Amino acid sequence: MIKSPSLFSALVIRTLTLKTIGILDRFCCTMSEGSKDEPTAKLMKRANEENEDSAERVQAAKRIKAEGVHAEDEKKYPKKKVVLLMAYSGKGYYGMQRNPGTSQFRTIEDDLVAALVKSGCIPENHGDEMKKMSFQRCARTDKGVSAAGQVVSLKVWLIEDLIEKINEHLPPQIRVLGLKRVTQGFNSKNNCDARTYSYMLPTVAFSPKDYDTGNIAAFRLEPETLQRVNRLFAFYKGTHNFHNYTSQKAANDPSARRYITEMSCGEPFIRSNSEFAVITVRGQSFMLHQIRKMIGLVIAVIKGYAKEEVMERSWGQEKVDVPKAPGLGLILERVHFDRYSKRFGGDGLHERLEWEREEEAIKAFKEAHIYPTIVETERQEGSMVNWMSTLPIHDFEATATETQDNKGHKQDNAEEGNDSD
Repeated sequence: MIKSPSLFSALVIRTLTLKTIGILDRFCCTMSEGSKDEPTAKLMKRANEENEDSAERVQAAKRIKAEGVHAEDEKKYPKKKVVLLMAYSGKGYYGMQRNPGTSQFRTIEDDLVAALVKSGCIPENHGDEMKKMSFQRCARTDKGVSAAGQVVSLKVWLIEDLIEKINEHLPPQIRVLGLKRVTQGFNSKNNCDARTYSYMLPTVAFSPKDYDTGNIAAFRLEPETLQRVNRLFAFYKGTHNFHNYTSQKAANDPSARRYITEMSCGEPFIRSNSEFAVITVRGQSFMLHQIRKMIGLVIAVIKGYAKEEVMERSWGQEKVDVPKAPGLGLILERVHFDRYSKRFGGDGLHERLEWEREEEAIKAFKEAHIYPTIVETERQEGSMVNWMSTLPIHDFEATATETQDNKGHKQDNAEEGNDSD
């Protein structure tokens, strides 16, 4: 009986001791786990950083690989300055020059640049920033105007069969017909000495003003009339102030003075039962609508709406009402680089910028795509006959502060570029 309390006390003490030990163990464990939080976080952070570094290394490796491939391409196909000889039918296009941000107005350059990218001769990003390939066209042709000898300069990779690959991605009415290497500083616009245009029109344009234009197929141009036409065109030769032949040019603006070296009308020929003729004009450069107005005024004189003296007066200071012929028949025939060819054509590295070998291809393209389009469009739409009916509206005797042509200026400029530069 004396030992029982001692035994009971021992049991109580043992129980309390065990609970205390459990609490202490849990406390120690908690303290231990807490002490591990900081190292663990550091380890996790280091792992994340290593993953990020690894991802960056993968991306860098991809970039290096891509740059390596690009470098190999550059080495295999060095980027060189070239000129491309182009021919195109302008129907359905808003001129030559590309206008970024106005995709609804499709231009020749829109299709050309797309073909350059698809053919693999320029990088894709050059399509959006044409200055990266030093692109320059020799002449900006108007809405609907065609070309048989347009020239553009640019830097390309000289891949194999370059011309064929570009043409694979162009519509039939646009063709690249030739290619030549040029100097690195060459600029097709600035290095151009002169431009030659032609204008194909139905000869009924030179009929008397009382002629029944409802039967244009029956009209034939008399030799005497053709001689007079060419005599009038010859008046344009030399340097004159053409401020009346464009828009928004003052009479005292030096840039209105232009030099014409040739202008004449060729012998008539028959197309689709109607008679046509081709007018040829060559000059250093031309202003907006200048060629069409030069032709329009001669037609007005031949038909009897204006006197010959109006031509001389049109080069003076006063404002003269000069009608503008339709744009349909205008063709950029060729551009000339005589000074460049003389200086670099015989240096052993570059060729003269002349296209004798391409003459047959140029002629074939005109016969297949340009002339038929002009003839068929004229037959269906009668642009020349409709325009001739507006000639009586013009006042060729008095000076005009606002002519019928000027009233339509805003609409024209929204649709057209320059005849040349």
